[in-house]
Formats: sequence, C-alpha cells, structure tokens
Amino acid sequence: MATEELHALADDRPLLGRTSTAERVADILRSRIADGFFPPGTRLSEDSIGGALGVSRNTLREAFRLLTHERLLEHRLNRGVFVRVLSVDDVEDIYRIRRMIECSVVRSLGEPPYALDTVAEAVADGERAAAAGEWKGVSTANIHFHRELVALARSERTDELMRSVLAELRLAFHVVDDPRGLHEPYLARNLRIVEMLRQGHKDAAETLLADYLDDSRDGLVEAYGRRVPAGR
Repeated sequence: MATEELHALADDRPLLGRTSTAERVADILRSRIADGFFPPGTRLSEDSIGGALGVSRNTLREAFRLLTHERLLEHRLNRGVFVRVLSVDDVEDIYRIRRMIECSVVRSLGEPPYALDTVAEAVADGERAAAAGEWKGVSTANIHFHRELVALARSERTDELMRSVLAELRLAFHVVDDPRGLHEPYLARNLRIVEMLRQGHKDAAETLLADYLDDSRDGLVEAYGRRVPAGR
C-alpha cells in the first residue's frame, strides 16, 4: 500500500469525530474503494489503515466485516483481508440491480422542475476530466453522476444501497485496461439525460438511461471478460 494512499486516508480521520464507530470507518473505506484508492486484489493492512485513521484493531476488524458482508472485501485464510476481484457474473448482476434502482428513480420523479444541480455538476466534472485526459477522474465523475441521479429520490435507504452497488462496480472498472474507451462514450449520454430531465421529459430520460445501462453492461462485460478468467 503506497505511502501517498495512507496519507490521503489519514486526511479522513476528522470524519470519524468523537464518536468513532466501525460503521464510520466502513463508510470511509467504502468511499475510498469507490474513488479508486484500493484496487481489486489489494491486501488491506490492519496496522497501516488503523494507524492512518487512528482506530483500534477491533474497530477496524468490525469495519472489514461489514464491507465483507457488502461483497467489497474478502477474507483469505491465513493471508488477510483483500479487496475483492469480481467475476463476470458479478458485473452482470450489478447492472441488473442498477437498472432496477436507477430507472425506477427516474420513473418515480414527480412533476418538474427537478433539482438537477448536483447531477449536472457531475457531468461537468466528467467533461473537465476528459479534457485533461484524466480518465480515472472521468470514471469517478460518472460514478458521482449516477449516485446523484439516484439521490433525486430523496431516500436514505436507496442512497445507501446505491453507494454499495457503485463501490462494487468500481472494482470492475479497475481491471479494464482501456478506461478512455470504457467511459468516454457516456459523457454525451449523461448530458443528454440531464437535458431531458431539465425539459421535464422523464419518460424519455428513463428510456435513454435504460439503453445506456444495457450498452454499458455489454461493453464492460466484454472488456472485463478479456481480463478476468472465467469462473472468478
């Protein structure tokens, strides 16, 4: 684990506040996984992470247990705790869940106008990252786009579920060797969905989103399948 990553993790220590709990530690690690700090296959050191966050070994182990339950981590006997490497079946299942959640949120929106500022901001972040050739940044902005889209439902339970699903999805993104080819085509499609919602056309936005997710699934499964052996 790189020193730079540990320093960045130490910056999250204030988020723990005075009531440090395993759930808060899990929140931090989940966010770091979603943002790409811990790639699939990374061994998570109890000493390093516990020291960076200033938490006890027992608290960290409970956080690891929570994230293992969420399928973000796995315990390997006599080897420690690792960030999971997904199978192709995992990727397909993630997209089934995404389609149910995201399309349902858009379908269930009330009457316009919709509060699209944070969704549009994520689109702009992706465009800026693409202009700079920062494809990891494009990936992060895309994750944020979908997270903020689901947040339109104003449901803490849905937000929590989506955070977990998107963090798991990010594990697949790390394995693909052409992030530009994976993410660039969807910048314009993100913008188009926002435009449809701004115009109050939620049915059209849902159709665009469903097609988008199907195409994204097919492209990721093809690219991922070339890198991950069958049966993983």
